[in-house]
Amino acid sequence: MSCASCHNLNTGGTDQIVRSIGIKNRIGLINAPTVFNSGFNFKQHWDGSVETLEEQIDRPIHAEQEMGSNWKEILSKLKQSPEYVSLFSQLYKDGINSENIKDAIATFERSLYTPNSRFDQFLRGHKNALSSSEQEGYRLFKAYGCVSCHQGVNIGSNMFQAFGLFGDYFKDRGKLTKADLGRFNVTGNERDRYVFKVPSLRNVALTSPYFHDGSAETLEEAVTIMGKYELGRRLSPNDIGLIVKFLKTLTGEYQGKPL
Repeated sequence: MSCASCHNLNTGGTDQIVRSIGIKNRIGLINAPTVFNSGFNFKQHWDGSVETLEEQIDRPIHAEQEMGSNWKEILSKLKQSPEYVSLFSQLYKDGINSENIKDAIATFERSLYTPNSRFDQFLRGHKNALSSSEQEGYRLFKAYGCVSCHQGVNIGSNMFQAFGLFGDYFKDRGKLTKADLGRFNVTGNERDRYVFKVPSLRNVALTSPYFHDGSAETLEEAVTIMGKYELGRRLSPNDIGLIVKFLKTLTGEYQGKPL
């Protein structure tokens, strides 16, 4: 079981399943977010329970549904590897320990940026980077107010928002879980019930299924649900299609190659 088991760089930085499968085939509690561009996140996890990438690493290591391990076990295994012992001794004066492992992983994660999407090119002045229909999708994205939450350098991941501003999404979906309570699980504040970190939309065409519960299989379905529960609007099929065309322009490059 590794970080890449749920955050595969070949599949948009996710595992593309509703809930991740951890050690001993245990089913996770929530949809795995993409690891790409995670260095831009203002907080980590859907519920924003962790401030930094370094802190975030502790949770999957100890979670029974994920790696189900501990630092003692991990350190013992790594210290048996001459390669890792050599590499860590070159980079860190005190060699292999939990803090250095977290620093190494977090440093790698901060390198996982995916710039130069066609939308990035468009914003840099290359107007032909987007087709007329994609530009119309961008206009609708702004006109409907999607940009109110999905904005900034990461096109999201810089604020919290309630899921279900204009309707009870969870009542309609049914089978409420603890993970559905969102940030309420962190703060205990009633105002944080069903509140989640707004996800980044970069590379969103590659990261299905969508939402914390993985309930939307397609971008079309995700946009429809967002229109209903976040905007209080029933978007037309034509407008949904145009917005989806725009969203597909947000796929960037990693290490100079298209994702």
